Amino acid sequence: MSILICGSLAYDNIMVFPERFKDHILPDKTHMLNVAFLVPEMHRNFGGCAGNIAYGLQQLGATPLPMAAVGADFDRYAERLDELGISQAYVLRDDDHFTAQAYITTDLDDNQITAFHPGAMDQNHRNVVPTDGTVAWGIISPDGKQAMLDHSDQFKSAGIPHIFDPGQALPMFNGDELRGLVANADWLTVNSYEWEMIVKKTGWTRGEALAGLKGGLIVTHGGEGSKLLTADGEADIPAVRPERIADPTGCGDAYRAGLLFGLERGWNPVDAARLGSLMGSIKIAHNAPQGYSLDLNDLTARYKTEFGSAMPA
Repeated sequence: MSILICGSLAYDNIMVFPERFKDHILPDKTHMLNVAFLVPEMHRNFGGCAGNIAYGLQQLGATPLPMAAVGADFDRYAERLDELGISQAYVLRDDDHFTAQAYITTDLDDNQITAFHPGAMDQNHRNVVPTDGTVAWGIISPDGKQAMLDHSDQFKSAGIPHIFDPGQALPMFNGDELRGLVANADWLTVNSYEWEMIVKKTGWTRGEALAGLKGGLIVTHGGEGSKLLTADGEADIPAVRPERIADPTGCGDAYRAGLLFGLERGWNPVDAARLGSLMGSIKIAHNAPQGYSLDLNDLTARYKTEFGSAMPA
């Protein structure tokens, strides 16, 4: 069966400024800031949370269904999805908008200035979660606000287990909205900063958050690994040491692809989170969110080496 990934399909425009922002920004002039950075190096990558998670699932051999709204400039991305064999059955085309785009400029100190244009993404509420029994699992990743609210209710009404992964969309929601989104979900996945934001907005303790989740809570801590919490207790998921650090963009999406793959197959959640950790490590060793490829035999062998047990079938 399929895994429905509600979120964005986007182009990531990555520019490298071969100097330091701080050398060109005068602290006493920030009230009238007017700067230009020459960026001789630029890359345009296929991205967006729905696209990145779908790519990871496709590499693992799953059947991903990205659900996203895209614009008039989507043709090249559509060709790539066709080449990968990823269905576009739930990709809504709106030619009155551009596809979502991120413009990220990085300096020599790895500081970043990012501008994000949502474009057609804000139309994704026009997509509806299918109820024909073809979808086994789902995830709500960063998207237009109304789409995230609607798809959450639709997953619950259809009885489809799903992950709520608010990510950078978290600031859009108030405490009551977050309580409802978490109550509808089976799993909540956040990084440590996002978890603190949820606590501040909802007033919850971890126990109170877990009480509303059928599965559990995963809090990631970057290179320090992640923590999996359920009603039965806690488990520490170690970070897998990468072969090299090339590009962190999309590591969280790769983690979620591994997690979804395991949960859809009925694995113990610890094993699913371990696969997520391994996927994140593989991704960070490659440039671009979808710049890695998997050999499943190598993946299985590495899983056993890293975690001391065989990867479930």
